[in-house]
Amino acid sequence: MLQLIRAIYGIFQLITNDKFVSSQHKVVANKVGPRVSIASFFTTGNIQTEKVYGPITELLSNDNPAKYRGTTLKEYVDYYNAKGLDNTSALLHFKI
Repeated sequence: MLQLIRAIYGIFQLITNDKFVSSQHKVVANKVGPRVSIASFFTTGNIQTEKVYGPITELLSNDNPAKYRGTTLKEYVDYYNAKGLDNTSALLHFKI
């Protein structure tokens, strides 16, 4: 599950051209009462999509050029899963 969350945040960071920067996952539990977790799933399922995601055009300028190349969700998730959990960002692979 943590891999999925990190992958989604990586895509958000890519399309916002680092305006939204993903952070390490942290959990802070209340001293009183139960801890509540909500699971969310994001997938393209069996639908093969060729849509390319890249930095949002409106966020780019001469002073703020694109920092990442465009990628499909399949390419991003395949690379993310193949590289494993080595404490490095999958985004480095997509940096320009």
